[in-house]
Amino acid sequence: MGTLKNSIETVISGLATGLYLDGEWIDAQGRKTFAVENPATGATLATVADGSIADAQRAIRSAGDNQVNWAHTPPRERSDILRRAYEMIMDRTDELSLLMTAEMGKPLAEARGEVAYGAEFLRWFSEEAVRISGDYTTSGDGKNRILLTRSPVGPSILITPWNFPLAMGTRKIGPAIASGCTMVFKPAPQTPLTSLALVQILREAGLPPGVLNVVTTTDAEGVVKTWMESGIARKVSFTGSTAVGKILLAQAAKNVMRTSMELGGNAPFIVFDDADLDRAVDGAMVAKLRNMGEACTAANRFLVHRSVADSFSDKLANRMSSLKVGDGTLAGVDIGPLVDGPALQKVESLVDDALSRGAEVVLGGSRPTGMGYFYNPTVLSNVSPDSLMMDTEIFGPVAPVVPFSDEAQALALANNTNSGLVGYVFTQDIDRALRLSDELEVGMVGVNTGIVSNPGAPFGGIKHSGLGREGGRLGIDEFLEYKYLAIPR
Repeated sequence: MGTLKNSIETVISGLATGLYLDGEWIDAQGRKTFAVENPATGATLATVADGSIADAQRAIRSAGDNQVNWAHTPPRERSDILRRAYEMIMDRTDELSLLMTAEMGKPLAEARGEVAYGAEFLRWFSEEAVRISGDYTTSGDGKNRILLTRSPVGPSILITPWNFPLAMGTRKIGPAIASGCTMVFKPAPQTPLTSLALVQILREAGLPPGVLNVVTTTDAEGVVKTWMESGIARKVSFTGSTAVGKILLAQAAKNVMRTSMELGGNAPFIVFDDADLDRAVDGAMVAKLRNMGEACTAANRFLVHRSVADSFSDKLANRMSSLKVGDGTLAGVDIGPLVDGPALQKVESLVDDALSRGAEVVLGGSRPTGMGYFYNPTVLSNVSPDSLMMDTEIFGPVAPVVPFSDEAQALALANNTNSGLVGYVFTQDIDRALRLSDELEVGMVGVNTGIVSNPGAPFGGIKHSGLGREGGRLGIDEFLEYKYLAIPR
């Protein structure tokens, strides 16, 4: 452990922890800072510059001042920057994984997976940068040429959450760079170190000064409001809670800004009586426990046909009981800590509520003793549909099982929410799978699989789960405008 601790200290010692404005690192020393905590131990990892409204103003001015030049940069040059950054991230997988685990908690194996996943967005959009196309047609009366061109939307506000600190950054920064947009970037205060490491890599990869400006801060409201009201920003891309997303949408309306919102989820995981239960449990382990359940795509409600509900619950509990809970930097650990104290308290309160309404504990249902924000993997059976966790993101390793009697009831339970990000369907009847996929009110469906995220696929939801799509061929569209030219023949 001593060697590993020294490795973490070495990684952090080489990391810039100030603000990055107009191509210049503004040292955190001598100014207001905030601490970044290791959720497994409660120890302080580092202190980071706590950006002010004045810093936010400088950042957005820099983005505005550099937009024209950056938009005129050749697509191949933007592509090459992204490709170099991709390769540098992959070369630094070990140090980035260690940094992510230390500040966020996920086990090292998962952190390495996120590094590969996050880097892939940069490679994907490096290829999209040189494929931005328009259109040419002739008007119906034959009198005009109709020419469509595409150009960057302009300075963009990027706001990322704490749960995937590398991938959420690359998923927004990648298409912004590819399309020719300058950016102001606010990472989450719980996990800014991985984001700052990403910024350093992009700088080393040749990203020009002023294209990406980063403000770490505990005053998210003040900093982001400054950007939203600046009149300079033309786009906001946010991943986070639905409540905050609604505030940003209201602010964006004042300046008629383009918006991309990836908001909360409440994913139904539906298991029918004809499902391969072992395969369904495999899917459940991924859909529920990836990132300790701290993911918007996490299965939040397990809707299981009454005839197999007990069997599914027992199989899932048996698999989850073998998982090791602990510090994610240690070998053999499967489940790390939740990100902070409030996250742990939320999970505990949701479980207590479900139990008070008649749910039964099949596994877990408590936190282990000792330091850190840990919660034991938990399976609850016979959960009442009116339990709070049925309409609240649990964001923890808790699997509530709700029995249903038929397809109509399953669909009604699944759609009985304002959220609509992702749903999972397990059945061996392809007609039923396609029928449910059509009827589920979500933006993404996993059919007999517990994972849907892929850099080459459009990620996003409907209803209160957001607007727009990230990733895939559609991801770059969010940062581009169409312009129509009418040219007489």
